[in-house]
Parts: sequence; C-alpha cells; structure tokens
Amino acid sequence: MFGRNKSTISDADVLAALSTVQEPELHQDLVTLGMIKEIQIRGQNVSFTIELTTPACPLQAKIEAESIAAVKGLIPGVEKVEIQFTHRVRGDGRIFGKLNIPIKNIVAVASGKGGVGKSTVSVNLAVSLALEGAKVGLLDADIYGPNIPMMMGVADAPPVLQGKLVPAEAHGVRFMSMGFLLPADKALIWRGPMLHKALQQLFTDVRWGELDYLIVDLPPGTGDAQLSLAQIVPLTGGLIVTMPQMVSVSDAMRGAAAFEQLDVPILGVVENMSGEIFGSGGGSLAAKKLGVDFLGRIDLDPNVRVGGDSGMPIVVSHPNSPTAQAFRVLTRVVAGRVSILNMTPSMELTVV
Repeated sequence: MFGRNKSTISDADVLAALSTVQEPELHQDLVTLGMIKEIQIRGQNVSFTIELTTPACPLQAKIEAESIAAVKGLIPGVEKVEIQFTHRVRGDGRIFGKLNIPIKNIVAVASGKGGVGKSTVSVNLAVSLALEGAKVGLLDADIYGPNIPMMMGVADAPPVLQGKLVPAEAHGVRFMSMGFLLPADKALIWRGPMLHKALQQLFTDVRWGELDYLIVDLPPGTGDAQLSLAQIVPLTGGLIVTMPQMVSVSDAMRGAAAFEQLDVPILGVVENMSGEIFGSGGGSLAAKKLGVDFLGRIDLDPNVRVGGDSGMPIVVSHPNSPTAQAFRVLTRVVAGRVSILNMTPSMELTVV
C-alpha cells in the first residue's frame, strides 16, 4: 500500500497506484503514457483527469473501472474517486513534414472492386468519429464516381476564400469531393499526371483546418489513384472493405496487396452487407489470409440505402439500430488502431 494512514494522501500515491493500470490497447501504464492530469485531493476524496489518445477510445469504461479500483484498493483511506476524461489525438508526424497541413491522421478506405459499400463505410466512419468528439474531414477521392455529396446531403459547391476552396460541412464533418467541381452529367477521363495533380489539389487547395482524422474514400481497384495518393501524402493506415462472397474477398486481397506494396499499414478488414442474402464469413477469411485484424461485420440494412440516398447516414438517422451501433464499434476500433500506430515516437505530432 502506498499511503501511510487515512489522513495522508499525496499526488505521488495516486500516480503510484495508477502506474499499475495499463492502457489496454497501447500496453503501457497510464502514468508512463502521460495520460494522468490535474490530480486533486480533498480530504479522503481523489479526482484526476485521464487524457485519452482518441475521443473514440474503445475501452474507456475498462480504463475508468480499473483506475478507480487501483486508487481505492492501493491507497488507504480513499473514500471517493472522480475521473474526468479529455483527449489529445496523437498524430502521424510524417504528414506535416510532407505537406505542411494541420491534419493529424489520414485513413484511406479501399476495396478491390466497386459496389461493396466502401463510400457508405467511409461516410459512417467519418460521422461516427465526429459524434465521438473528434475533428474530422472526409475526402471523396473516388474521382470517377464521386457520390459523397449526395450521401452527406449537400449539393451546392463550396465557396472559394482567398484562392482556396472551403470544404462543405454536414453532420459535424468537413468534406470535399470532385463531385462539387464537375457537372453531374460529365464523365471524367483522367489518368496519370492529371489525376495526380487533382488529388494533390484536394489536399493543398482546400481549407481543411485542424483535423484529428481525414478519412479518404478511394476509388475501387488498385490503379493510379491509390499510387498517387501514397506519393502525395503519408497514409496513417488503410481499411479494407469487402462483401462476404469469395469473389469480393479475392478483390479485397488485391486491394490489400496494393497497400502493402505502398508501405501503408493495414488497419484491418471490415465485412459489409453481411447477412442472409450475401452470407457471411468472407471478411474474417480475408483478414486471416492477410494476417491482419478482422474488425467486424456490418449487416445488410435497408436503412443504410435510404440514408445514403437522403443524405442522412444511418448513425444519424437510426442511431440506436444494430447497424448504427456496429458502425460506432468499428469506429472506436479503427481509432484505437491509429493510436497504436502513433505510439512510435517519430510519428507523433501535436498540431498547434
């Protein structure tokens, strides 16, 4: 035990107790990680703040319970423990070094083929992060089929301010799409240098502002867009979306191989449209073959389609539905994986 008797409780006692509590995903104790702030002791009552590495911390309840148990169990005389939570998202320092933009993390959402719901996953992931309290941007890099404006419910092109585009905003997310910049009935036939330049401008010529996360909805396949994106800016991680069928799994494997060739860490695989019609199990099989984490299943739900057509993502329109809750769980898992990647000191960045 750390205290000497009921009347003497010190900051050092509290820190010693909390040094026995590990952050479950980062596998270091809260004190070593610098997560304990603002300790206050009033008689036999102790309060402090825990600074999480993401507002979407998947195991906050576990951290809270173990912290209370440690302080009460290891320090004699403690009667009450109060914990406040804040967050400071750790960033991938390579981004600022490459483009000098105040974006902490860039997560690319990819698939090896079209029609698997990649844009749906991107939208609900971005909106869920915003609902958790993060500063979030969404870049529609699917230049050949940009449908994020429809799915976010914004049709008007953003204004230009001092030579830069101002991103649209909906559901707490700032977003930009080539769909704002081209007539809806015009086909885009770009490859190579033109595509590369367009993608670069969507990063550098848009007033994104400070972002904890920028979610990038990639076009299907493994072509020029993926290569250009990896050349323009370091990607903190990539998320692979697949449907349950084997044909979709084989395409997802190619999408993952592209990430690996471009040295983009794979955060994991998510199986979309799971259920009676398309079956299930393809996502976990793909993850096993790739040697990466399977992050979960999103069931086929008609409200997802309705929300996509109406500009109301299901995490907003039906927040208590099982599908919306599956997206919220996926979001917390992805945020946790990003925090783990950023524990490498050379990648950490605090944007000021």
